[in-house]
Amino acid sequence: MRSSLLPALVALVACHGGAPARTTGPAPVDPPPPPTVDAAPAAPAPQPPVAARRDHAVDSPSGARNDPYYWLRDDTRHQPEVLSYLEAENAYTAAALADAAALEATLFAEMRGRVQEDDTSVPTLDDGYWYYVRYEAGLQQPIHCRRKGTMTAPEEVILDGNQLAAGHAYYRIGRYAVSPDGARVAWVDDTVGRNQFELHVKELATGRVLPDTATNVAPSLAWAADGRTLFYLGKDPTTLRADRVMRHTLGAAAADPLVYREDDATFALYLQRTKSRRYVVIGADSTTSSEARLIDARKPTRAPTVFLPRAPDHEYDLDHLDGQFVIRTNADAKDFRVVSVREGKQRDRAAWRDVIPARPDAFVQSVTVGHGVVAATVRSGGMSKVEVVPAGKPAFFVDAADPAYTMAVIDLPDAAAPRIRYAYDSLVAPTAVYEVDPRTGARELLKQQPVPSYDPTQYVSEYLHATAADGVAVPISLVYRRTTPRDGTAPLLITGYGSYGSSNDPRMRQAYVSLLDRGWVFAIAHVRGGQELGRAWYEDGKLMHKRNTFTDFIAVTRHLIAERYGARDQVFAQGGSAGGLLMGAILNLAPELYRGVVAQVPFVDVVTTMLDESIPLTTGEFDEWGNPKEPAAYQYMLSYSPYDNVAAQDYPAIFVHTGLWDSQVQYYEPTKWVAKLRATKTDRNLLVLDVDMASGHGGASGRFDRLKQLAREVAFVLYVHDHPDQRVGWPR
Repeated sequence: MRSSLLPALVALVACHGGAPARTTGPAPVDPPPPPTVDAAPAAPAPQPPVAARRDHAVDSPSGARNDPYYWLRDDTRHQPEVLSYLEAENAYTAAALADAAALEATLFAEMRGRVQEDDTSVPTLDDGYWYYVRYEAGLQQPIHCRRKGTMTAPEEVILDGNQLAAGHAYYRIGRYAVSPDGARVAWVDDTVGRNQFELHVKELATGRVLPDTATNVAPSLAWAADGRTLFYLGKDPTTLRADRVMRHTLGAAAADPLVYREDDATFALYLQRTKSRRYVVIGADSTTSSEARLIDARKPTRAPTVFLPRAPDHEYDLDHLDGQFVIRTNADAKDFRVVSVREGKQRDRAAWRDVIPARPDAFVQSVTVGHGVVAATVRSGGMSKVEVVPAGKPAFFVDAADPAYTMAVIDLPDAAAPRIRYAYDSLVAPTAVYEVDPRTGARELLKQQPVPSYDPTQYVSEYLHATAADGVAVPISLVYRRTTPRDGTAPLLITGYGSYGSSNDPRMRQAYVSLLDRGWVFAIAHVRGGQELGRAWYEDGKLMHKRNTFTDFIAVTRHLIAERYGARDQVFAQGGSAGGLLMGAILNLAPELYRGVVAQVPFVDVVTTMLDESIPLTTGEFDEWGNPKEPAAYQYMLSYSPYDNVAAQDYPAIFVHTGLWDSQVQYYEPTKWVAKLRATKTDRNLLVLDVDMASGHGGASGRFDRLKQLAREVAFVLYVHDHPDQRVGWPR
């Protein structure tokens, strides 16, 4: 049905009385007062759409639950009733935030003003060409380019995202790969936002796009050595799981042959080319184990061979160079180690030789190899660091200058590169790209991302800890402007994630500089479920320990208030995707702590989603959340699922964003959550749902369109902050 849309504003005309008729006789001493003119009543406040309740039983082995808003799920995205409801939500959001429109425009101008619009990345050498990405002023999409031999050679445009995006409301290049002879480029792109990519191949000399194509593919490609055989990944049409490897020969009219199909629904595939260019790797990953198969790149029609058979709780990945395999593995190493082994000896663990040994205080996150050197991104003390291991010389860590920072190795395709390249970020400094000499330790800054009108010396970052409910120390990174008082009067925004072992690293958030310059404090709560403190930190925030993620965030909030980093009544929170689950959970557990919350593409309907194996990502995440078909897991997940725990209580102001084509958190999860909140909560604080009808999980595809979304969210936060009664969008 079409829910009640915004009422039109009614023009009210005041009634004016005329002067009394003059009578005969003596004139009155004082004329009578004019009749009272009633003031025009205020226009009615915008009213949110009200979703109908329709009983729907969600079955499970533990019994059925009623979901009265299940009807808002439309897998086709074409049902008029559902689309009308979403449009009504957007209309209400626009009307409720109309007074903040000018602020939103100001914020967008500020954010765009901090973008170097004509920018170029640091070039990377690969097979004799220097590859780089550049942007042109005023344009939204990247332009992928190369120059042969030197950066003074003529530029060749490989892919111009702006030209390719013409005519599309959404456009994203997923990945591209240039053939070994440099003659062709294969790329995949998404024109919907649902991560269902289409494959294309182009001759670089002529610009001719070949008829070779495939649909519903993943953003993962690898060429064989002949430059005419291409491997790509196909997806299950329902779950969108990358479950098959296909081989395409350029110009072939026959259907592409299947190379490998992954039948275990808890695993998804990826493709990788080894640094030696000898092998194409078919990687299969689940949450807790992995397996790799190798294709000889010189013999692409041969069947792939298993490198190490999958085993419970064994995770590994690999590279190959100089006749050696380098393996990152958690075998006998909870936080991973790096080993090397000769070809053909990988199944003999006695033949493995430690390159980076297992250590209790260091989690090895990723590895890159070169001739005579191995480098790794390693987490230690809550920070992401770079460790360099030169052959025949002592290993060393690269130094950092900030109290809260992030370093990560950049994997260069050229195995002969003489230096290790890495990225450095902090909460106050824009991304910088460095290279370090593995023999001497000497460093060179190649580029720091320019941010116009930004002076990093005006900001201060700190790294501190809060004590969780069970006594565990939870790290916090925060930043504020030097002029911001540290006396408990500043408004405070806290963000968090805490899932999949994905760490929420301290990096400069360009968009939030607009908050810092208005006297705000910005903090990152490094809650359990991430991997900031290693594998144990992750495992203590997943499955039957998931509630630690939520209580950690609440502990961080209380600590920052107690330590006077933020005002008690001016605390806001933000999180997206699984971080949106975090937002939903803290709203149910401790709504009184927050003045406002921004939940981006929030995963809030945990139990219903994890019961449905037709939904993308479900089967691959049983080891993350649990399988609700098991009674204990069902009850535990039900105890924190935000949608299932909406209560008749006061909630703060809430901004919810979703994308209609989201394949990772389906749009109907946040939509149902908002509908249930509206029908249940006891306050009159603002609750809005912002639906991007043309994008998916990652939001808009253009760089400026993404800033517009951020500007709207920051405008919401500032607008709510500036209304002390918190009844924004309602009669006051």
